[in-house]
Amino acid sequence: MTTPGTQPSQVSDRIARRAKRAKLEIDAPLQEALAAYVDLLMRWNRRINLTALTDDDDGIDRLVIEPLVAVQRLPRHDAVVTDIGSGGGSPAVPMKLAAPSVRLHMVESRTRKAAFLREAVRRLALEDTAVEACRFEELADREELAAQSDVVSVRAVRTGARMLGRIEPLLKADGVVFLFGSTRESVDAVPAPWRVDGVYPLPGRSRLVVVRKHRHA
Repeated sequence: MTTPGTQPSQVSDRIARRAKRAKLEIDAPLQEALAAYVDLLMRWNRRINLTALTDDDDGIDRLVIEPLVAVQRLPRHDAVVTDIGSGGGSPAVPMKLAAPSVRLHMVESRTRKAAFLREAVRRLALEDTAVEACRFEELADREELAAQSDVVSVRAVRTGARMLGRIEPLLKADGVVFLFGSTRESVDAVPAPWRVDGVYPLPGRSRLVVVRKHRHA
């Protein structure tokens, strides 16, 4: 468990150790930026309920290491990424820090969590990043956002035809969905004409599942 006295330098060292354990290479500026994000998240989390995770090893794996693994699966370095239910900012913020050219939209309908995300954008100087304080279905009604995402990321939700159907209007024709924290059962539940492009191990027993709609089904 984290303690109120945890220092950013300790978090930075823990991030470095967990990244090394996951066979990920991160440079010093990225390491410090990720630590600054975790520090900001933990401080806000004492006032409002952003996440049940802490800055112990398991929490760092979920908050930081999982997004760093996912960055390797982005279709291109300047991808448009829409993160649904961004909450405490993971996986979206660490992905953006690791891939600065990504154009990011974080979608969070709860006002206080959206306020945290805006503060994270400001404090971490995230360029080409917007916080959309609305339900994600509303984005498809905006001409500048409909069918513009290369990737839609979402963590720990049930996969099914209804959910994927609501996500689809945000995706480009060749876009994909990143499902974080998926179980074997959720992989098996991906409905046609969607297909699983890949299943990648994440720290612990979690998985990143990449799903694409099969346009010629």
